[in-house]
Amino acid sequence: MSTPIPPPRDGGFGRYIGGTIFFSRWLQAPLYLGLIVAQGVYVAHFMKELKHLVADFNDLSEADIMLIVLGLVDVVMIANLLIMVIIGGYETFVSRIRMSGHPDQPEWLSHVNPNVLNVKLAMSIIGISSVHLLKTFIEAGEPGGPSNDVMMWQTIIHMAFIVSAVALSFIDWLSQKALLMERQHVAHVAATAPADAA
Repeated sequence: MSTPIPPPRDGGFGRYIGGTIFFSRWLQAPLYLGLIVAQGVYVAHFMKELKHLVADFNDLSEADIMLIVLGLVDVVMIANLLIMVIIGGYETFVSRIRMSGHPDQPEWLSHVNPNVLNVKLAMSIIGISSVHLLKTFIEAGEPGGPSNDVMMWQTIIHMAFIVSAVALSFIDWLSQKALLMERQHVAHVAATAPADAA
């Protein structure tokens, strides 16, 4: 009867290096805190633009009001993007936030992973790009508005964002399908093992 071979044991130095690398994830925490500060700046900018819209609406044309409102929508969408990066990135790469069961927990946080986060970020970027593109088209009718070349390049960049989002969604779909097939295979092997043994 053969003696079972014990699993290799990592030396103290290897454990120290691994622990140091694992602990280094906390270096990202100040980055997410900095993004919270950036979000505060966006809130101040939003309130400034909203004050301008309310105080001067009698002197603004319909196009001016639309541009300001689109700017406000743009700020909100960027703030949403920041929230996804801050919460999703911290949860994925640094540490669990441990807000399970909290009534305000975002629905997407329960199944966040790098693929889901990338797809959601890509969709947010497309929304932001759409707002910018719409603002460009509105400003094109104004004196001194953007040139046709600017509009063309913004449209090309916007389409590149869309293609990237479709590619990321397809990659995420392939990953989910491969994971499902692997689980089905493991379940099948587990189900048929007793019959084979008999």
